[in-house]
Amino acid sequence: MRLRDRRQMEKPDIIIIPMIDIMFFLLVFFMLSTLYMVNLKTVDINMPQAAHVETQLKVTYVVTMKNDGSLWLEDKPVAETELLNKVADQQKKNPQFAVVVRADQKLDYGMVIGLLDKIKGAGVAKVGLAADSAGGQ
Repeated sequence: MRLRDRRQMEKPDIIIIPMIDIMFFLLVFFMLSTLYMVNLKTVDINMPQAAHVETQLKVTYVVTMKNDGSLWLEDKPVAETELLNKVADQQKKNPQFAVVVRADQKLDYGMVIGLLDKIKGAGVAKVGLAADSAGGQ
């Protein structure tokens, strides 16, 4: 039986590039997965669908109008006068203040326009309407 000479044995190579690739893949995976873990504080309603919906990330207030006409600021019920006071205060503090109104699709159109008009009357220039994506662009 012939034994190998220890002086002729090569040291094993440590290939680090595949390990770096795996670490970058894991980093990207966890970064993307945390984007979907954002807790959106809103009330569930049946919103209308639109094909060309834009996602707006710089929103300060999300106001929800339920089918019964009740108003919700984020996930808490709020009276209309209290909402308008908070909106006016925020507009004075931050000129880039934005409000998005989420309204139930069965809600009367006049009620939604009335709320938008009152929010505009409080001095807010950036007001938007929310809709669910219907799979368009």
